[in-house]
Formats: sequence, C-alpha cells, structure tokens
Amino acid sequence: MDVATLAEALRASWDEKTAYRGVVRVGNSAYGQCYPTSRVVRWFYPAFEIAKGEVWTPTGIEQHFWNARADGTEWLDLSWEQFPAGSRVLHYVLLDRHALGDSDPTVARCALLLERVQSYLSRRSVRA
Repeated sequence: MDVATLAEALRASWDEKTAYRGVVRVGNSAYGQCYPTSRVVRWFYPAFEIAKGEVWTPTGIEQHFWNARADGTEWLDLSWEQFPAGSRVLHYVLLDRHALGDSDPTVARCALLLERVQSYLSRRSVRA
C-alpha cells in the first residue's frame, strides 16, 4: 500500500462520525481526524508509532497526533493539512501502543475509520 493511496482513502472516509467530538470545519476535512488517522496509518504501517505533540499555529497551540518511526528518522502525517501554513511542531512523545487507554467512543471512531478505509481500498482495487 503506497502512502498516496492510503491518504486518498482516508480523505474519502473522514466525516463527523470519525472526527474528534464530531466537529467538522467546512473546507478542512482533516480537522479533528488526526487520532483515528494515526491509528489507521499504524494498522497499515506497523513500524510507525503514534506521536502526540503540540503544534503552534498562528491562532494558538493545538494538540495533534501523527505517526513516526521509533528512532525519529521518519514522520508520516496524513492529517497535517488541517493546520495553516507556518504551523510547526513544538514537541512530541511517542505513545506506548500497548497502553493507549482509549475510551469506548474513541475506539469506535477509529474502528469506523479503518472499516471505511478498507472498504474504499477494496472498491478501488476492483475498479483497477
């Protein structure tokens, strides 16, 4: 699975049911999608961990999740597009994949996104 295809599937699968607290922003489909996206990315790319950090934006500091190799040599952030130009990561930590402690609603959002992405990819491969 190449990253561009996975990104396409994610964008096609995001909505208020996968967004944090159901919040969406018109024209910014990645908004609120970072955590379930990082979980789905890790499913397809198990060598990547989930990173949790703070992002400085022109309007304030926001919490964000993405994926990174444990040694820090590579990041994979398929929801970064939610931030305005000039935003930057201030700091981050890698989460312990065995102790995420997700709530039931969060688990459900992540599972829904994974199911949608898999369905999208399945339909896409049939057309190809």
